[in-house]
Amino acid sequence: MLTFLGFAMIATFLVLIMLKKMSPIAALVLIPALFCVFAGKGAHLGDYVIDGVGKLAPTAAMLMFAIVYFGAMIDVGLFDPIVKGILRFCKADPMRVVVGTAVLAAIVSLDGDGSTTFMITVSAMYPLYKRLGLSLVVMTGVAATANGVMNTLPWGGPTARAATALKLDAADIFVPMIPALAVGLLSVFVLAYVLGLRERRRVGTLVLPSGADEEPELVTVGTGTGTAAGEGTAVATAAGAGTGVPAAGSGAPASGGDAGEEGFQGLDPQRATLRPRLYWFNAGLTVALLTAMIMELLPIPVLFLLGAALALTVNFPHMPDQKARIAAHADNVLNVAGMVFAAAVFTGVLSGTGMVKHMADWLVGAIPEGMGPHMALVTGLLSLPLTYFMSNDGFYFGVLPVLAEAGAAHGVSPLEIARASLVGQALHMSSPLVPAVYVLVGMAKVEFGDHTRFTVKWAALTCLVVLAAGMVFGII
Repeated sequence: MLTFLGFAMIATFLVLIMLKKMSPIAALVLIPALFCVFAGKGAHLGDYVIDGVGKLAPTAAMLMFAIVYFGAMIDVGLFDPIVKGILRFCKADPMRVVVGTAVLAAIVSLDGDGSTTFMITVSAMYPLYKRLGLSLVVMTGVAATANGVMNTLPWGGPTARAATALKLDAADIFVPMIPALAVGLLSVFVLAYVLGLRERRRVGTLVLPSGADEEPELVTVGTGTGTAAGEGTAVATAAGAGTGVPAAGSGAPASGGDAGEEGFQGLDPQRATLRPRLYWFNAGLTVALLTAMIMELLPIPVLFLLGAALALTVNFPHMPDQKARIAAHADNVLNVAGMVFAAAVFTGVLSGTGMVKHMADWLVGAIPEGMGPHMALVTGLLSLPLTYFMSNDGFYFGVLPVLAEAGAAHGVSPLEIARASLVGQALHMSSPLVPAVYVLVGMAKVEFGDHTRFTVKWAALTCLVVLAAGMVFGII
């Protein structure tokens, strides 16, 4: 009975969020609460939730302060010189332009938000692609794949979800995966180089029209809305003639599929939040923060809490300015923290009622005996189609706990299962269930079908490279 109820609860949750009949937060709370009553254990619901909230609080804190920190770094202009440098590097060489797209997307992805990454990347690179006659699906494909690999950062979403679902430390999942993810990112750069050479053969190395070799006007975009998981919707504006994107202040949306959305807006290069005199302080703080995280000097939530407090205090010493920056990113914080705490209901009911154990027992019996010890590999392969055809919420909160229990029965560590579950993210970022991808194709004026046909094969190949590297390094 519990086996049937467990699968029915997961299926109901997946169907409702995939059909967008309920928000992930509402589904994470209401569906398990209802099935807890069906299982005859409604009286224990409060215990399940309180226990889950206590275990998930560190993950929620990490995401909250990571969003505030990287949002502030974009506000103060930390990434502005990077964008300018990449534009100077690209010049009029198609190969450099495509490689520059991958590098820019990877760097900006450090903020953990896919929508912001795509807006900054497209705003900077679109004029060069148009002027040189390059394929725009190359731009969208490379940007989406690079962002997908970087989306595995602990504050990017998937790692936090895996840690939340399996009650593990995000650092224990992510840090050992760095070599495999680095190989995956390197494969994206190699892909960009190959695609760039193909574009160079197609159009040649051109000379920009008169006046077009001037550096396009820089526009950076804040993280006022969306989710840190890289799945937020957004509308952006960009400046500069020939971009094909409405100029700042035009009031027109840049994303063709979300004309009614509001929240992101183009920021003036002379915006009040810029802190050029503090650039090296902010850069040093960011490097120190990431280094401390990799070295595990302190728990990741503590590092981002200290980093966000220090960044806000130094860059915005006046209280009204600090409050304004926090308010600008409040939607992100609320959405992500709410998702994590709502997950306490789902995971609490799944484990507390015994559903996950019964489902795992059934799944273990269904998997051929010879595949049991290789559940990490099975999880990695399953992550490609499952994270493409369902949201990260559905996969990590609905499917991953079952795979972890099945692996545990064969002696496979939950940490290995969690790391393997990150493999499919390069493909996930081009999923039709990820709103950020519509920002990407909308700003680039690319049909979603064209983007899908071009990107899926390369993204899937990148996922397999990460999986293979993880197995070679003994991580998975």
